[in-house]
Amino acid sequence: MSLVKIKKLHPEAVLPTYGSETAAGADLYALLEETLEIPAHTTVKIHTGLSMEIPVGYAGFIYARSSMGTKQGLAPANKVGVIDSDYRGEVMVCLHNHSNTTQSVEPKQRIAQIVIAPYLHVTFEETDTLSDTERGAGGFGSTGK
Repeated sequence: MSLVKIKKLHPEAVLPTYGSETAAGADLYALLEETLEIPAHTTVKIHTGLSMEIPVGYAGFIYARSSMGTKQGLAPANKVGVIDSDYRGEVMVCLHNHSNTTQSVEPKQRIAQIVIAPYLHVTFEETDTLSDTERGAGGFGSTGK
């Protein structure tokens, strides 16, 4: 098991928690003093009150919680947030209300999930040719429905 150090920036901040023993994502909690109303088709930044020391070679990927997306229409505005291993600022979640009605977020409500995952840091090399594949340049539905 890997270790991610977390610093509470506010005493009311809640550390991430896993919903089950084998869950990939840990829930992030809203650091709010009162209920936050999010008008339809609006984006708001929500504090978590946490900063992290993610190990080199890993990143924190912030995803929507499925229940918020399907029941409230709330999901991260940028679809997937990326927290790099050298970032030490507060983890924030930009929630967008995709619904046609005002939605609310309560203090200490679970608002997103973070997955800590490895990544490859590659060298990009310009070339005039690429290897052939069966698929080739087919995209956007070229492999079937």
